[in-house]
Amino acid sequence: MTTATHLKIGEVRRQTGVAVGALRYYESLQLIHSDRGDNGYRYYPQETVQQVQFIKKAQTLGFSLEEIREILNIHQQGDIPCERVQSLLQDKIEQLDHQIQQMMSFKSELEEYRDRWATNQPRPQPGDICPLISTVSL
Repeated sequence: MTTATHLKIGEVRRQTGVAVGALRYYESLQLIHSDRGDNGYRYYPQETVQQVQFIKKAQTLGFSLEEIREILNIHQQGDIPCERVQSLLQDKIEQLDHQIQQMMSFKSELEEYRDRWATNQPRPQPGDICPLISTVSL
């Protein structure tokens, strides 16, 4: 290993804007790799900058670090991971659709309580903290 062709962690941080702690975390998850020099410093290959930029972009699409590691592993095996990326993205879209449906249902439920409480204020009973919430059915 020649240090001239490798980057110290501070240089990776400078080129990517990602904190040193995050870079170490990525390395602990095997998203990026380094070699230790005789001086104990971590030295990263030049392609680490591109990998870290890829990680950040993938995170903006909602990919977890575990999913990103899977994508990077496919790439490192010499395959193009685009089919897997599309599959993961479709899963995310379906999850979002489900979450949106749940949130819309919850919103409707809250609106029903709001409207009911606006026209029918229950009388406090002994021990009630808030008679409105006491009317909520579980």
